[in-house]
Amino acid sequence: MKPKIPIPHTYVIVFGFIVFAALLTWILPAGQFNRTQKILADGRSQTVVEQNSYQTLEPAPQTWHIFTAIARGFANQANIIVFILLIGGAFWIMNASKAIDVGILSFIGWARQLEHFKLLQKIGVDNIIITLIMLMFSLFGAIFGMSEETIAFVIILIPLAINMGYDSIVGISMVYVAAHVGFAGAILNPFTIGIAQGLSDLPIFSGLEYRIICWLIINAVAITFILLYARKIKQNPQKSPMYEADEYWRQRDKVDIDSVSFVTPRGSWISFGLVTLTLLLFSWYYPESKLSIGNRSIMFPALPVATALFVVTSLLSLRRSMHFYILTLLGFTIVFLIIGVMGYEWYVVEIGALFFAMGIASGIAMGKTANEITKLFIEGAKDIFSAAFVVGIAGGIIVILTDGKIVDTIMYHVAQSMQELGKVATVQVMYLIQTGLNIIIPSGSAKAALTMPIMAPFSDLVGISRQLTVLAFQFGDGFTNMITPTSGILIGCIGIARIPYDVWFRWVWKFILLLIIVGAILLIPPLFIHFNGF
Repeated sequence: MKPKIPIPHTYVIVFGFIVFAALLTWILPAGQFNRTQKILADGRSQTVVEQNSYQTLEPAPQTWHIFTAIARGFANQANIIVFILLIGGAFWIMNASKAIDVGILSFIGWARQLEHFKLLQKIGVDNIIITLIMLMFSLFGAIFGMSEETIAFVIILIPLAINMGYDSIVGISMVYVAAHVGFAGAILNPFTIGIAQGLSDLPIFSGLEYRIICWLIINAVAITFILLYARKIKQNPQKSPMYEADEYWRQRDKVDIDSVSFVTPRGSWISFGLVTLTLLLFSWYYPESKLSIGNRSIMFPALPVATALFVVTSLLSLRRSMHFYILTLLGFTIVFLIIGVMGYEWYVVEIGALFFAMGIASGIAMGKTANEITKLFIEGAKDIFSAAFVVGIAGGIIVILTDGKIVDTIMYHVAQSMQELGKVATVQVMYLIQTGLNIIIPSGSAKAALTMPIMAPFSDLVGISRQLTVLAFQFGDGFTNMITPTSGILIGCIGIARIPYDVWFRWVWKFILLLIIVGAILLIPPLFIHFNGF
């Protein structure tokens, strides 16, 4: 019997990609486009590529730079790294109360009661739960462009999946995969659709009707795939590639509900008072918020309304126990996250601060001292450190490709290769180019700035609508986010889930291939059928 070849550590795999990127800088010629500033329809400026401006440059092969690239990758990804550490510390504090465990067990107990209804029994309550959660996060991805924010929810959904009898892959699929499926099938995503259409001189968020159809089809395929996998794991948990590794989650979240003491210590009331006072001050300072969805916005007293609901809900939960009050804190943290993203353009820094505050409020609610809260936070940050560390290493891949000046070279030559193709072949090649580029440029807005000024005018020459070109960009930008090692969000999420990259790759590649095929099929109808905006 041949000895089993050891599987490389995730760090080794990611470093291997850095070395491979450095090798490409020796093979491919260096070059770049000239760039200029363009004013978009909403008044914002965007860096775009000038037409016919590609020029070759002196080669910039990368050698020892593979080591400096790691340090620079940490600097470039600092926001996400700090965000992961804040999330890990905050949830470790919250987990010390066993509130999340109580909530999950209570939720599962409630769900099991629904199985008394024959119709729900036939459909499967678990199937309904997974579907509804995935649809919710998919909508967040399609409308708000949720991406980095999924990191905070992975640490909640994986324990839920484990307690339901599934594995960490199902848990991460309910949040990360769902959000990125929605991101790919974007309806009003300002970070992809908004920018790409602006750069293509199209009305912002036009072509909405067909994109909704695409979103529905893509989600139907994705949810069906996940449900089939979940059923296989439920029937035989040992078929999961994460069965042994998930022992960490099974042991961590093994709670005997009968051993939990449902009390409300004085610290919970102190926490409630401090949080309420803070929210009242913010409500007074921001009596109305301008909430934006796509290119539409409304003025609404979001903070005062959310504060009033928090006060009422907290008073009811405090009558039950500290655990339900902390769950209320978690629930309204998510509410204020949505308000912050929609109304105040929050990003990972603000969201990380929000969860950090939630962790402190939870520690106070448990009656912990400042030193005890600090100790818990450090333990949580330490537990999640490996996930944060690998994000920094992955950032080095982009540094090498950029410093080697080969990103524009790749774009130029693949665009040149499409000159003699027909309409169907051209749009499919555009799609494949965007899909491939997503591996080296995971940022949707950056890729739009590079490709759309080239692709949009080119589509006019071959008789393809610019809207279809944007759709090809949209699909190409979204699907491979879930497999590319250059995506800090992917690396962060699977790191938190404790899923090695090689295990994730072997599981997800068939799913990604399926989505890519579905995307290719959905690009064909607008070539022959007139849809509004195409």
